Amino acid sequence: MASGFFAILDDIAALMDGVSANVKIATKKTAGILGDDLAVNAEKSTGFVSSRELPVLWAITKGSFLNKIIIIPIALLLNAFLPTAIIVILVLGGFYLAYEGVEKIVEFLFHKKHSAEHGVTEEIQVDATLEKTKIKSAVTTDFILSIEIVIIALSTALDKSLSTQILIVSVVSLIATVGVYGIVALIVRMDDFGLLLIKKSKNKGFLKALGLLLVKMLPIVIQLFAVVGTIALLLVSGGIFAHNSDYLHHLLPQCPAIIKELAFGVLGGLFVIVLVGITKFILSLFKKK
Repeated sequence: MASGFFAILDDIAALMDGVSANVKIATKKTAGILGDDLAVNAEKSTGFVSSRELPVLWAITKGSFLNKIIIIPIALLLNAFLPTAIIVILVLGGFYLAYEGVEKIVEFLFHKKHSAEHGVTEEIQVDATLEKTKIKSAVTTDFILSIEIVIIALSTALDKSLSTQILIVSVVSLIATVGVYGIVALIVRMDDFGLLLIKKSKNKGFLKALGLLLVKMLPIVIQLFAVVGTIALLLVSGGIFAHNSDYLHHLLPQCPAIIKELAFGVLGGLFVIVLVGITKFILSLFKKK
């Protein structure tokens, strides 16, 4: 009886050792995506009044957990019965990310002046009515990035048992969600921490200087993440296109991969923007009739 019990413990220990080793491998492979995920979500979680930042971030975090709860069983089933569908889903998601990235660039280049002219009058409206829209957009983007994270994690355990695959993918997904959104929470509240340091310093010394630096750095960090987040969207989407197409993967071998992926992302986003524009035009003609 006792020997059977210890045998079970040995099996559990062996299983956890295997899971731990594969989690380390999967985490390394997903590090680039997690960095992009951090940049994208930091940008999407800012731009709200201070009192709404954490509630909005919590709403996005809950959406991210729900995304992974939906994605993990579907990815496991597709991997077992229809692996080609995973590639199709990834590519479609890549087009969505590329569209988001290029749309941000178009918005910045052609609608910046318009936004500035109406910024003051629309500020309250944006806070009141577009918060849910921004949360939905962030959760949708997280869904696409989560698919890639789950699939990369799953790819490290294809030779393992189903139970091991589930554990590996679940642990990596949990680390990704808690890690990314925990860091984002620290970033969006760095000004509050700075103010706390200023109060503790009694307006003198190193703590005051550090507090002032944190307060002044927040707008710069937010603007930086807006730029990095847009580039990340294009790089992730371009990477999806390149890694799932032999032609694109071997195109221009002398060109650095990061440049190729950025270009693929931009071209993919432009394609979707043109497609959306044509669709809207056709729909407008039917409405006139």
